[in-house]
Amino acid sequence: MTGEGYFGRFGGFYAPEVLVYSLKELQAGYSKLSRDPGFKEELNGLLSTYAGRPTPLYCARRLSEKIGGATIYLKREDLAHTGSHKINNALGQALLAKKTGRSRIIAETGAGQHGVATATVSALLGLDCEIYMGEVDVERQKLNCYRMNLLGAKVNVVKSGSRTLKDSINEAMRDYASTSDHTHYLIGSVVGPHPYPTMVRDFQSVIGAETKDQMASATGKLPDALVACVGGGSNSIGLFHPFIDDREVQMFGAEAAGEGIDTGSHSASIVAGKEGVLHGSRTLILQDENGQVSETASVAAGLDYPAVGPEHAFLNCIGRAAYTAVTDREALSAFHLLSETEGIIPALESAHAIHLAANVARELGPDKNVVVSLSGRGDKDVDQVARLEGKS
Repeated sequence: MTGEGYFGRFGGFYAPEVLVYSLKELQAGYSKLSRDPGFKEELNGLLSTYAGRPTPLYCARRLSEKIGGATIYLKREDLAHTGSHKINNALGQALLAKKTGRSRIIAETGAGQHGVATATVSALLGLDCEIYMGEVDVERQKLNCYRMNLLGAKVNVVKSGSRTLKDSINEAMRDYASTSDHTHYLIGSVVGPHPYPTMVRDFQSVIGAETKDQMASATGKLPDALVACVGGGSNSIGLFHPFIDDREVQMFGAEAAGEGIDTGSHSASIVAGKEGVLHGSRTLILQDENGQVSETASVAAGLDYPAVGPEHAFLNCIGRAAYTAVTDREALSAFHLLSETEGIIPALESAHAIHLAANVARELGPDKNVVVSLSGRGDKDVDQVARLEGKS
């Protein structure tokens, strides 16, 4: 399959009839505004003066020395306003929503970082906001729930299904289907029907574009490898996309292996998934023998999703990016490693990437450079980690 909205045979526009008009309208609005210099100028101004871009590219020397091998650089998305990369896409979509006449924003969230970013930009732009969040995620991300309420958003607790990110998207889709005349669904990852995977990627590509310039300034060359965690895949595709044509740059994605691939208790849809359609696009999905979507598990709520963005499925299919599953135990070890060597507490999602980056750095060896997307800060996860380790 080829054409707009497709990445090879992945992607597309699998939407119920009730949403077709609104999604086509969204597609037209985005296509127009993405070429509008005024829109770009306003968004770039907000990214700079409000979100704090460009985020730093930090050479993690003590971490690199501890691991051995290549030098590791951290792209510090954890230092963006609200504490993660999610603000980049939230600002872009909320500004788009306001300019296309929507007065209400809805969103799904897993780890809560996208929910916080959406609530933040809604407050900034004077838009009503409701967030859908699974009951399991609400329990492990209480701080972010309070932050969303503090910012004026209503948090709807989803108690159906696995009570995690998949079910939050289901409920948000139902809301959007009945309110799309005045509501914009601000999807937080590169999933869903066209134009979402392309639109979210474009808004997040600021990560890779900045990285390319910063590495040129710091080292005079491109990085040898890029590493990022992959749930739906927005921070990773944001880092990868500006480098896709630079074939000498290797790209690695860290999925959530949970308790281990062999246990079935994981969220590694590229490593262990099969092709299918979920939430509006054809991609790789965790499914049982009857084709039903499987339950997922991960210590990181933001990776606890049974599918992946279609562009990642395509990059895997053509061999442009390599994807590895990282267990909960390995991620928790990396959570401590970065904290103790660099004084930086990573989000559990990002800790998956730190573990994989260590392996990549050892394999590449000295005189090579690895850039890791530190997609979020770990404040939200400290209580959860303390409970898991019997310290709370």
